[in-house]
Amino acid sequence: MLTDSWMRKNHPNFQWCRYADDGLVHCRTKRDANSLHSELEKRFIACGLRLHPEKTKIVFCNNSRYRMGYKNRKFDFLGYTFRDRWIENPKTKVMFLGFNPGISNTAMKSIRAKIRGMNIRNRTDLTLQQIANILNPLIRGWLEYYGKFNKAALDPVLRYINLTLMAWAMRKFKRIKGKSKAAYFLKTIAEDNPGLFEHWKRGMRGVFA
Repeated sequence: MLTDSWMRKNHPNFQWCRYADDGLVHCRTKRDANSLHSELEKRFIACGLRLHPEKTKIVFCNNSRYRMGYKNRKFDFLGYTFRDRWIENPKTKVMFLGFNPGISNTAMKSIRAKIRGMNIRNRTDLTLQQIANILNPLIRGWLEYYGKFNKAALDPVLRYINLTLMAWAMRKFKRIKGKSKAAYFLKTIAEDNPGLFEHWKRGMRGVFA
């Protein structure tokens, strides 16, 4: 990409990364960020292109040391939302405000839509083991990718999978009427067979409500 070589030549000290047509540049000061933004606009125009008017913005990476108010304090990149989050120092156990990634709302909506589209809750022709065989490759991929940073942010997605299994159980077995009975049914299975689903292996077994 022309932008890569241009950045290396004109701004070798700036941290720069790109994936397809999305890119990030880390600047130390607001002044540097504004200056680079103007340069990039001119560079893109010279190449017959233009920066995306909504996606291109200067974001202040907030943390405990800087509490100044800025309009843009988070951004999405490759399925993650980078924003200020409370983190525990593993050595001192003291909480501090850092700037870290976690699965984005857009990615979570996409995953839930994928699960809904599979119509698992209505597949009463399948056994729970067969459902696990279908879902596990997907769950494993989501855990490996989105679970690398801020694993707790992925909990709503894993909970949605458990709720989908509850809906399946209520349709599959006529004796299971109501969410409470479905939750108890699956919780018992999860305790006896923690390796059945990939997220159960990793401790996400008890959230069925």
